[in-house]
Amino acid sequence: MLSSSQLRTLAQYGEERTAEVGEVLFEVGDETYPFVAIVEGEVSVTDAAGQEIVRHGQSGFLGEMNLLSGQTVFLTAIVTAPMRYIALDRDVLRQLLFEDGSLSDLLLSAFVERRELLQQREGVGFEIVGPRDSRDTRQLVEFARRMRLPHSWLIPEEDLQAAALLKQLDAEEIPLVRLPGGGELRRPSNGQLSRALGIGLELAPREEVDLLVLGGGPAGLGAAVYGASEGLDTLLIEGDVLGGQAGSSRRIENYLGFPAGISGAELSSRAISQARKFGARTATPYRVRSVQPGQDRHLVTLEEGIEVWARAVLLCTGAEYRRLPVADLERYEGISVFYAAGPPEGRLCAAQRVGVVGGGNSAAQAAVWLARGGALVTLLHRRGDLSETMSHYLIDELERYGVAVRDGSEVRELHGERGQLESVTLSDGTTLALSFLFLFLGATPCTDWLGEVVARDSKGFILTGADAGAAGLLETSVPGIYAAGDVRAGSIKRCATAVGEGATVVRFVHERLTPAPPSGK
Repeated sequence: MLSSSQLRTLAQYGEERTAEVGEVLFEVGDETYPFVAIVEGEVSVTDAAGQEIVRHGQSGFLGEMNLLSGQTVFLTAIVTAPMRYIALDRDVLRQLLFEDGSLSDLLLSAFVERRELLQQREGVGFEIVGPRDSRDTRQLVEFARRMRLPHSWLIPEEDLQAAALLKQLDAEEIPLVRLPGGGELRRPSNGQLSRALGIGLELAPREEVDLLVLGGGPAGLGAAVYGASEGLDTLLIEGDVLGGQAGSSRRIENYLGFPAGISGAELSSRAISQARKFGARTATPYRVRSVQPGQDRHLVTLEEGIEVWARAVLLCTGAEYRRLPVADLERYEGISVFYAAGPPEGRLCAAQRVGVVGGGNSAAQAAVWLARGGALVTLLHRRGDLSETMSHYLIDELERYGVAVRDGSEVRELHGERGQLESVTLSDGTTLALSFLFLFLGATPCTDWLGEVVARDSKGFILTGADAGAAGLLETSVPGIYAAGDVRAGSIKRCATAVGEGATVVRFVHERLTPAPPSGK
């Protein structure tokens, strides 16, 4: 709820309006809408089917994450009692959030919480229509889940309407996406879906910026927040989903300032909102094709042929999930084999036999989360002692929640039909009955695309500082190109450290862009 002083502040920046009963303030499918602060009256917020989700009255406000991101509107707001309200355009609201700390804390927290709730509600957002055994469908569903976009997956094997829709399409047109407010996409790429939903921004054929951040994990988001807040024209480009690996973590227990822990999704959402509040631009999904170092500016070319000229470039492309070296793994991925454990997977796995593969903290967190939700969980790891790779408090949690631990175990075969796992065979020949498998096997650096542009170690991680012959701590072998986070050789591989490295790079960028004044008289 907004305080009286906050309403007065909003009134100074916005426009006071009135609305009668039945008037629609915004509806599903709209491209934009203003922030609404209610002075008097009441409004009902409904989904596309007209089902009421919530009502807001005096001192309440309307809006969620799409108010800041520019995404398509997923809900409808209808006046249910004569209203007097204050309306602020999105750009005006952004500036106000930058200036007013208490208002910023209230609104950003509410926007993030509302988006989390929408993700859990059926019938909100867009619909993906496609079969379980379709790789393109699974990839699109996974993209939507990782992007935290409200959506529904209609599976023809379980839904007669979905089956009827797909009968009208050719195989190369599947999956079908039905957009909020009308409109369809047939077998869209992640980028095409993003553009249709108005996510992020569409880059011009040529862009010029002070700081170009490649990668949207904690390091990239840290750099975007500090770069934009300190006056740098900052552009962040991500080839997949903002948040990186940290964004898929069910709970981060040891992040400073959150004694009760915080989910990776919430931490990422807050960071993204904060970066946008300060004016950083985020563009996703765009993939980088090449980097050409220059004297004053570096040229980064994207797959679409877009050229970005940047005075400084930060490489924080992170790492990719390692996959099990087993046959037919792709048949199970997204159906019964997953790389993250969130609420949808938790509901799916309740009262089921579940295997979690990995010996790190992420594997333990997922195992505990699934066990707390009622799953019978077995943790499989290849080492002889978990303490070599896992925090002691998490080892205690595994015992507390009844997670079975099998040391020296590796998965060799998967067994099941149509992507639904039934059992796995381990390296010692043992067969375990498992319905779902979660993989937390670490990652390899996403640097192959770089070629020989910057120096890397034998494993592909980017060398920085003295190891690269550079003057700056986080500078690569090319002046003006920096690296931070998991992609950097010798990094600590912790979320907080990655954020710190991203923020630190901004200082070095300022030093590069603002040469010291000449000495002498």
